[in-house]
Amino acid sequence: MNAPANQPLQPAGFDGMNVAAFESRRALEIGRLIEKHGGVAHVSPSMQEVPLEKNKPAVDFAYRLITGEIDIVIFLTGVGFRYLLETVSRNLETSSYLHALEDITTVARGPKPVAAMREAGIEPTIRADEPNTWREILTALDQQTSLANQTVGLQEYGTTNPSLVAGLEARGATVISVPVYRWKLPDDQKPLENNLQAIVNGEREVLLFTSAHQVTNVITVCQQLGLEKELQQQLPQLVVASIGPTTSEALRQHHFPVDLEPNHAKMGGLVSAAAERCHPILERKQVASAMLSGPTSDPADTQAPWYQSPFMKACRQEACDVTPVWLMRQAGRYMKEYREVREQTTFLELCKNPSLCSEVMLTAVEKLGVDAAIIFSDLLPILEPMGLELEYQAGEGPVIHNPVRDTSDVDRILELEDVSPLNFVMETVRQTRQDLAEDLPLIGFSGAPFTLLSYVIEGGSSRNYLHTKKLMYRDPGAWRTLMERFQRAVTRYLNAQIDAGAQCVQLFDSWAGALSPQDYRHYVLPYVQRIIADLPPTVPVINFATGNPALLPLLAETDCAVVGVDWRIGLADAWRDIGHRKAVQGNLDPTILLSDLEEIRRHVQFVLDQAEKRPGHIFNLGHGVLPETPVEHAMAVVELVHELSQA
Repeated sequence: MNAPANQPLQPAGFDGMNVAAFESRRALEIGRLIEKHGGVAHVSPSMQEVPLEKNKPAVDFAYRLITGEIDIVIFLTGVGFRYLLETVSRNLETSSYLHALEDITTVARGPKPVAAMREAGIEPTIRADEPNTWREILTALDQQTSLANQTVGLQEYGTTNPSLVAGLEARGATVISVPVYRWKLPDDQKPLENNLQAIVNGEREVLLFTSAHQVTNVITVCQQLGLEKELQQQLPQLVVASIGPTTSEALRQHHFPVDLEPNHAKMGGLVSAAAERCHPILERKQVASAMLSGPTSDPADTQAPWYQSPFMKACRQEACDVTPVWLMRQAGRYMKEYREVREQTTFLELCKNPSLCSEVMLTAVEKLGVDAAIIFSDLLPILEPMGLELEYQAGEGPVIHNPVRDTSDVDRILELEDVSPLNFVMETVRQTRQDLAEDLPLIGFSGAPFTLLSYVIEGGSSRNYLHTKKLMYRDPGAWRTLMERFQRAVTRYLNAQIDAGAQCVQLFDSWAGALSPQDYRHYVLPYVQRIIADLPPTVPVINFATGNPALLPLLAETDCAVVGVDWRIGLADAWRDIGHRKAVQGNLDPTILLSDLEEIRRHVQFVLDQAEKRPGHIFNLGHGVLPETPVEHAMAVVELVHELSQA
């Protein structure tokens, strides 16, 4: 079938591309596969398996198994099963060990441990489904047995899998880890070093990874050569292909994009999928790079007109002649002009129209006289390219039609490998920056991981976050995987907004108030810290959560410049709890704008008095402008802040 006339034919296979791979045991095979699909193969072995010689923990485990102290054994690799059997054979009676395995529940992660077990005459009790990750192991166990009060032996492969251990322990099991072998770098590292040097020199187009530990060793050698920074800079220009979820998770932990995985975790499928999809992936990356490389604004440009604006000076805690003010949801339903635009389009369609987004925000900025603009968008469009079915229902708000409820759903949440599906947001940043007065800064934003994930799990708004907390407490491994996925997505999203022209970004954790300080510290804070640490240090970050003032000191335990404060605590108390080394934003109760002008004036003065003219106060509401607010009252707040802060 011919391609349409306006759609150019894609080259067949790799079409001469230089393809790097890091396979060791099957190096010749992957090289032949790459060449079969039209690529130039550059295969450099990156690791070797080394059995543990004096493996007392493995012998102790086998003895406990034979004496009836082990209830379940999980075998993660075929090589590991064979090495463990060899170790046992040198120290104990092999037949007793094998008979003991036959008498209990055994779990095989995939076809390789199944094959190894069958060589020894053992059929596994439970076999995890593809893609054979720790999540499929837990799902299979949940479906076929109870782990409460069970002792589980876990054959490790190189390193401990903390997510699997946490999931087993959360189900009531006692876990005994059984180390069998370790990974090390190849004896001859020169081919790997040459391949990595060629990658950073731009002499490779495609990278193929067939195991998680290849990633670790590639990073290790890059560090030895002093090439880690150069490698990270080159990655956006490359296609990175992973054989499966475990390898992908390792890549993402080291900030590698994962552009594709095959449907089945096989080497042949990996090479075939990479050959088929590499050309459109590279084209998409080139388009995204072009969109983010236009004449925007350098966040570190101290000569930029917006750099000495009251808002930016407050972010840096520098003295200002006037307290800067802007309002969350300053372009919204309370404005007639916004309602007129909304009558012509749906909310989601509006969010995807950069020209209209710029228009509604500029209208609000000019009408209110605020000191900063925030892009017009929403927290949730980021969910669509991650595999969620998002709809904004009249009177109901956002609804997720395919929520995540348990471990088996985790892999339905796609990794946001690049932001090209959200180019409309970046174009909104560019358009708004272009239309906005030069001396006014532009704020980008994103939902924080906990709030985004809560929407995904609950399927919409919630009063008690039952499903979210159930998953959080019951399955720490799944929770960590999902939070890391959203952490990476938000980091890419905010960095892209900064590249497109935002001078400041705000993290909205609208639902974090549902958590106690202890739970926030354990389940949420580490991911927020990583997001902010991975943004440019010259760009101020506003870290904002609502609903629980006890979280404020924790929000300050990040590299944010500003902590947002809602109305549930006095600003003076909030700033004391946060610490005066941070700027603060807030914190007028939005409902005050529904009262008369005299009452509004009194409350504005109270908030300003609480700030005590200390450098670093940005006036705002404790949350967004309510739809019922008279627009004149919003305008009055801005005027009063400017008037009273100069008095």
